Amino acid sequence: MGIGINVSNNQDYSYLFQSLSSSSGGLGNLNFLSDYASIRNGSYGKLLKTYYNKVQNSGTESSSKQSRAGDVLDRILEEKKNPKVSKEVQEANANLTAGLSDMKATVSTLQSDKTYTDSANGQSAKDKVVSAMKAYVSDYNDLLKAARGSTLTNKTAYVANMMSSTAANADKLSEIGVMVNGDGTLSLSEDKLKATDISKVQEMFSADDIMSYGSVIASRLRFAGAASGTDSTGATGNTGSNSTSGSGAASLKEDTKALTSDELFAKVKDKDGNETNQYNVDKIFATVKSFVNNYNKMFDTAESSSNSGVVANLAYMREKTARNEDALKQLGISVDQKGRMTIDEDTFKKSDMSEVQEFFKDYGSSIGTNASLVEYYMKTQANAASGYTLTGEYNVQGSAYYTGTI
Repeated sequence: MGIGINVSNNQDYSYLFQSLSSSSGGLGNLNFLSDYASIRNGSYGKLLKTYYNKVQNSGTESSSKQSRAGDVLDRILEEKKNPKVSKEVQEANANLTAGLSDMKATVSTLQSDKTYTDSANGQSAKDKVVSAMKAYVSDYNDLLKAARGSTLTNKTAYVANMMSSTAANADKLSEIGVMVNGDGTLSLSEDKLKATDISKVQEMFSADDIMSYGSVIASRLRFAGAASGTDSTGATGNTGSNSTSGSGAASLKEDTKALTSDELFAKVKDKDGNETNQYNVDKIFATVKSFVNNYNKMFDTAESSSNSGVVANLAYMREKTARNEDALKQLGISVDQKGRMTIDEDTFKKSDMSEVQEFFKDYGSSIGTNASLVEYYMKTQANAASGYTLTGEYNVQGSAYYTGTI
């Protein structure tokens, strides 16, 4: 007969004798007596000893492998919590944070009206503009140098975006004596700047125009300063807004759906059910007012986001709104310097509702697309903030890994 040994249970030698009750006939008894004899003369004991030694050795090896695997995982998690960063990287990270603050002040000077007026102490506006531009070029280059050595990828992403805006304005910058070099840094020709009408500089850095070069740079600096300090190793500093709760993006998307529908602009019917030439102006106004409120609410909430997808779509929406500013104004909707909207009820209700419908079919539909993407990217960021993807998988390398180059 065969003797079964379950090494996973703590059973003693009495387990061997269970075969007696299950055996039938003389052959079973003979097999049992043969096994019993093996036990008595010690050969079975040697067999068991050899077997258990093999099991123990195998278990030790397996346990050792599991231990080594656990050690590796522990080290990965420990490094994720407390990444080893060189002194050079630490210095670059500190310089990046400080550089962002310095550049905010420099851009603010170039956007200030006081910079473009003569001072009572005899300092000319031209001298002040040259001084401010020299500081801008110097701070810009220092910021790029720090960003290239930094691991704070949620901040360096905005620096890369800032470089893109600078490259797009290279020709205009050249006209005021600022040259964009091949490596992205800037150089200044003071002579050319001094020979330039300073009104050109003021126009480029205008705070009144949300799409001016200076305003775009200022917004990138503001976003970078508010962005999470997450680096490529997964370490975090201050965090940006990750929550979609109350962002206004989802509500704005619904408003644009309503404003692009024929149902909202259906003509009012009289008591007999006949269609009139009148619109339900109060209902249309309420929807547009909701659109304005949710548009502002979305920007108030999402502007501090560190997600590049959110930032990009907010920028597209600003640009579209700026291009349609005159059309919006005719409908009683004004856009301030920060890109926020206000609506005048009397002006709007005097508008031709057929023109309102036509306008929002184009503008509203486009804004709705971006609002939908803002909502999506904010959800992505909210899930990624804790290291988990939208599918619920854990990203051990960190959710803020940025592979772009600066």
